[in-house]
Amino acid sequence: MAKFVFKLDGVLRQRSNVEQQRKRELAVIQARMTALEAELRSVDATVRAAEEDLRTNRLIGVIDLAFLGAHRRFSLAMQRKAMGIAEKMAGVKLEVDKAKQKLAEASKRKKILEKLRERNYQRWREDLDRREQAEMDEIAMRLSYANLSDLGTEVG
Repeated sequence: MAKFVFKLDGVLRQRSNVEQQRKRELAVIQARMTALEAELRSVDATVRAAEEDLRTNRLIGVIDLAFLGAHRRFSLAMQRKAMGIAEKMAGVKLEVDKAKQKLAEASKRKKILEKLRERNYQRWREDLDRREQAEMDEIAMRLSYANLSDLGTEVG
């Protein structure tokens, strides 16, 4: 039986490899974004814990002004750190968007070749079916002719 051969199979494999590479690149960038989000949550949790400690333990009895000043400086430092993380996240968000765009383009290019392969296979399959049908018709004609020839020699 005939075998289907897609002449652009190497190109299709290469485009699949490019798509996989784009997926890996996107995953790396998304991992960076996830790490930044976790760091931001950690900073937020630290600030909330410090504020809770201040409210529950430090505002009772004699108030330590040095501690309050230190707490204020700590809060400002954490706020600056959070802003820095947010800026990094904005930059990484742009990278994620670019990586998604590159992945979409790579997927589109691969899909085009897959559709072409599918169409070529369908045409090849239809041609093969036509040839097989023609062969079957030829065999049927020969058998029919042989049967008619046999009947003609028996009668005569």
